[in-house]
Amino acid sequence: MRCCITRGSGKRGDKAAGIYSYMDVVAKEAEEYALTHTSPLSPLLEEVEAFTLAETSYPSMLTGRVEGRFLQLIIQLANAQQIVEIGTFTGYSALAMAEVLPENGRLLTIEHNPDYAKIARDFFSRSASGSKITLKLGEACEILKSLPDAETDLVFIDADKQNYVAYYRESMRIVRRGGLILADNALWYGRIFDPQDDDSRAMAEFNDLVNREPQAEKLFLTIRDGIYVIRKR
Repeated sequence: MRCCITRGSGKRGDKAAGIYSYMDVVAKEAEEYALTHTSPLSPLLEEVEAFTLAETSYPSMLTGRVEGRFLQLIIQLANAQQIVEIGTFTGYSALAMAEVLPENGRLLTIEHNPDYAKIARDFFSRSASGSKITLKLGEACEILKSLPDAETDLVFIDADKQNYVAYYRESMRIVRRGGLILADNALWYGRIFDPQDDDSRAMAEFNDLVNREPQAEKLFLTIRDGIYVIRKR
């Protein structure tokens, strides 16, 4: 199976074929309330957000404040030091995570799109935490296969949906016992409830696979578009 990072747009609205629409799984009022009751992130992350919203074709792919702060808290609570991110986009989530890593912490982020990689690298170069980040451009599955077994503390999956199962299997290999895998877009805008396209079917398959996984403890959260939190036994 060819593995690449080309995230779905995540835009709400009719599918190109006009068959069905995205569902508002979490009430908009609840999302806005959560945002206003979450601590702000750094000025550079606010700049990344503003740039992404104004200058990119798919701004809804941005992680955003609520999920960014969630990632930071998880890293701090887990005392994670070695992180792998699958799907960089404009670098928001990588920077958010790097900002709370200890000085000896390291984050590897993988991106397939060279344009996004360039944007992210430009922001990384302006951050005091940028030296903790290594960005690798290429096929995610191939890069993951080059990583050693059981040495990663946390993996964040936020890339093309049809390869989530492959990413998960590699993540379970590289994550240490007691380590975490966080998978974004687990709700996939409600399309997992009645999957009608390849991405939706892939996400439903991924969720079911994780739910059956005997080597993991799982918590399915409805933060934004859903985050599946997986702890390797």
